[in-house]
This record gives sequence, structure tokens and C-alpha cells, in this order.
Amino acid sequence: MTEPKTKRPIPSPNVRRLSSYAVPRAPAPTDLKLDANEGASPPAELLQTLPSLGPELFCRYQKPHALEEMLAESLGIAPAQVLVTAGGDEAIDRACRAFLFPDREMVLPTPAFEMFAYFAQLSGGRLKTASWADEFPLEAVIKLVGKKTGIIVVTSPNNPTGAVISADELTRLSAACPHALLLVDLAYGLFAEEDLSPLALRLPNAVVVYSFSKAQGMAGLRVGFAAGPAPIIDAMRMAGAPYPVSNASHALAVAWFRQGRAQVDAYVARVRRERAELFQLLADLGCRPVPSQANFVFTYCRDALWLRDALAGLGIAVRLSPADEDFAGGVRITCPGDETSFERLSHALRTILRPQALLFDMDGVLAEVSRSYRAAIASTAESYGVALDPAEITAAKAEDGANDDWEVTRRLLSRHGVDAELAEVTARFEDLYQGSGDRPGLRELETLRPDRSLLERLAKRLPLGIVTGRPQADAERFLRRFKVADLFSVVVCREDAPLKPNPAPVRSALKKLGVERAWLLGDAPDDIRAARAARALPLGLAAVGDDPAATAKMLYTAGAARVLNEFRQLEELLP
Repeated sequence: MTEPKTKRPIPSPNVRRLSSYAVPRAPAPTDLKLDANEGASPPAELLQTLPSLGPELFCRYQKPHALEEMLAESLGIAPAQVLVTAGGDEAIDRACRAFLFPDREMVLPTPAFEMFAYFAQLSGGRLKTASWADEFPLEAVIKLVGKKTGIIVVTSPNNPTGAVISADELTRLSAACPHALLLVDLAYGLFAEEDLSPLALRLPNAVVVYSFSKAQGMAGLRVGFAAGPAPIIDAMRMAGAPYPVSNASHALAVAWFRQGRAQVDAYVARVRRERAELFQLLADLGCRPVPSQANFVFTYCRDALWLRDALAGLGIAVRLSPADEDFAGGVRITCPGDETSFERLSHALRTILRPQALLFDMDGVLAEVSRSYRAAIASTAESYGVALDPAEITAAKAEDGANDDWEVTRRLLSRHGVDAELAEVTARFEDLYQGSGDRPGLRELETLRPDRSLLERLAKRLPLGIVTGRPQADAERFLRRFKVADLFSVVVCREDAPLKPNPAPVRSALKKLGVERAWLLGDAPDDIRAARAARALPLGLAAVGDDPAATAKMLYTAGAARVLNEFRQLEELLP
């Protein structure tokens, strides 16, 4: 009898513990991407370059000599001193592979671009850091340099702060550390007030990293390059793959380098103007922006996470830089580089940091309606012989166009095979809700969700308004019953404008209040979508009885900046 075969355990490889590059995102969807410092896209006509190159573009290996020669000529150096790479990231990776070994060290001023530490770790090197808060920490960096120093990193303008090193400091650093590679990242150099390229390319121990992802707007093509002394470039050339960029990326980069200089220059000039305006706007709004020479502005603020999420609620993505022991953390905002997007960004920042009014949905927000409107939906359906589960009603209220409970009821009946006229459904619903004769209506079971004292505090800070799908008589009756009508300057009801998610009722409230910027608190996706479309900050509130986690997911998907579990949390968010 043969022995049964046993599976041998697969040996675990000795793998370094690495963290993949991942940027935490705000939960709301965004369409204006100001979080990755990408430049403005070249014109679509540039793609016409590719068909003329024929099918060999796809089937032949090709080294990027044409682009390297063009870049060398523009920099006034030899082609052997230029290496085209797959973005500036790959140039950094190659430098680490070539000059940073397991017994070598990288000196890195921080905060810094995350990939420096990542590639240093990948190469087995050790990291020494110096805090770069305002002025470049020249003396602190020099003190960290020793015999085992392989690379000293200088990013100017720096990411994420936009700070720069001066020409004199760069010269002194090179002279003080002749045995180490000075890795000078000028990815944002075109936006700076001083061009460090001529100086950096004269330094005997420096290699300069450039990117086509920023001013040239080619982040998706992954094209960058390194320039420096030929021996350093040779070492980096051998430290990576022989064909660093695709033929298509190479061809488009060559074409744009030839054709796009005027557009790139105009974009850079526009960004510089926006940078100054954005800095001043943030300062005026109570933030603490850092002087920047990049295509972004970094700012400290009271609550950086809230600012990121609030901007996402208005469809704008920005980058959160978390705090650490040497860095307070904040938000980095890319300058969009066009007038329309910059106006949108400016309006969003003012809306978040200087709101002029607070708007509220009524049902589920000001009024607790689980035993009134929700019960009326269930009881109306029951009058037709249809039993509705509460979860089914909640799901229906989360759908688009669910701001009308009469229509929601008719829709639910239809799904259960009952074809009823809306007028008849409305009549039965209203009889239950309003009551008749000696029978009290379900409306009597409603309660005021926030305390009057809380509403009074809010009203002292900002004018309050209501945007509701209720009929005017029902809305006014509720406000009188709970003695809060005097706190609301405007009440927009179903008779006044189309129902949400149409933004018209929100815009009507803003116009009646005489303001341009407001926050809106709602409990349904229709509320959130209407607010975003009207450029009001959308905030969600979990309705009483609903699953908070499910509600949060639903409202964040619709675009809410923040979903609150309790009404009082609104007061805590206000600036």
C-alpha cells in the first residue's frame, strides 16, 4: 500500500514589507480633480500625430532618442546627459537603484513627495529626514550627511508645500556633500519664479528630474526625464528597463514639445495668477496658506479633513496631507488653470468657510415623520390590500424623484400589481394624514426633531430657510404648532417651485434670502442632488429609524459632504 501524497508547504518568499501608494479619497463623488497636480490637457488634435506614424508604432521596440535629443538641445547639454523615463517617478526609482544600497542612506527634507521614501525603502536604503517648515533646512540637511549618504533629495518647488530652495543654498549643499548624489526634483520648476535648471545642470554631483505631467498636461502618458553628468545618467540608464516609455507616449511627447510651447507658457502664466489669488482668498477666509511657487497652494486650516470632504460635496477633489510629529498637516489645492473652474473653486471655498445661510429639508430633518408620512404611505397601500415592509418604503424614498410621498405611494402600489390613479392615491393618503371628523390625522404624531434652543442659536449666526416638498399649508401648520415659524426667514414649498432634485427650489430660497452661499441639510438623495446642482453645500442627516450605515452610504453616493447622525453636529461644523 502506497503512502498518500502530502502537499509540501510553499516557502514564503523573503519579501520586504511595503505599503502601496494609495491616496485616501473623500466619500462624495467628484468631477473637478484638483488633488493630483495634473496640468491642463493638450488639445485633442494632438492625437492626429499617431495615425501618420503607421502600424510600426505598435509592433516595434523603440528607444526615445528623438525626445532625448530635443530635450538636450533645449537645455544646452549633450544627448548623453538626458534619460527619458516613465514619468518623473521612474527617474527617482532609477536613481535609488543606482546610488542607494542596503548600507546607504537617503537624506530627505520633509514633508516630501511620498515616492522618495517608497523607492528608498524598495532599494533597501535607510532614510534620514530634516523638517522643512519654511526656509530650506540647509544646515540640518548637511548635519545629517555622512559617509554612508548615497542621495540627498531637493524638490523645488516642494510637494506638498510649494516651498523652494535658493540658488545659493543649492550651490552650498552641492559643495558640502560632494560624495553624495544630489537628486534635484524640478517637476514643478516651470511654475517657479527662478529657474534652477542652468545652475543644477552645472553641479558635478547633481541629477535633475523633470516631468511632462504638470505644465505639459501629460500625466496619463507617463513621460519624464532626468538630466545631469553623463556618468550619473549612464548609471541610471542601466538601472532600469531599456524601453522606458511606449512608442505612442514618445511620439505624442515629441509632438507636444514642438507644438505646445505657447499653450504651455500661457497655462503657466494663468496658474501663477490663480496661485496668488487662491493664496489671498484662503488667507481672507481664515486659513493659513503657505507661500507657494508650484501649481498648487497648501494651506493649514481648522479642520483639514472637513475642508477636503466639504469640497468633495461640491464636486471638487483636493489632497489631504495628514499630520505627523513634524508637520501639522493640511490641504493641498491644485490651481485649475482656467477661469470657469477657478470661479467654481473660489465659490466653493467661500460657501464652506463663509456660508451666508442655512437651508433645511422639512420631512425627516426638521420634522420627525416616521409615524406620519411614512405611516401614511404604509396605511394607504394597506387600503389597497398591499402590505409594505418598512425597508421597502425606505428604499423607495432613496430613489430619484422620491420627494413626493403621494407619487412614491403610487409607485410602490404599481410594483405590487395595483394600478391606481395618482389622484385617488393622494385622496386616500391625505385622509389618513390630515384626519377627518373626530378622527385625528397622522400629522398629530409628528415631532420637532431639533430643540428650539438649537435652532435659536443657529438663527443668531445665520438666516435660516426651508426647502420642502410639503404643501404650504402643511408646512406652516407644523411650524406654528411647534412655535418655530419665527426662526425661518424663507419657506419654499411644493407650490413655489419644481420638487427636488430639481435645483430650482434651492435657488429660489437663496434668491429670497438675498444670498449666494448656503448649506443645505437633507435626509434623501434628492435633497443632496438639488443642493449640489444649486451650488449649496449638501449635508446629510440619517432619518430616525433608518440604518445609519446604509443611510450614510446612500447619501455619500448622492454627493453629501458629510452625513450627520444627530442634528447638533451641524452646529459643530459651522465656522
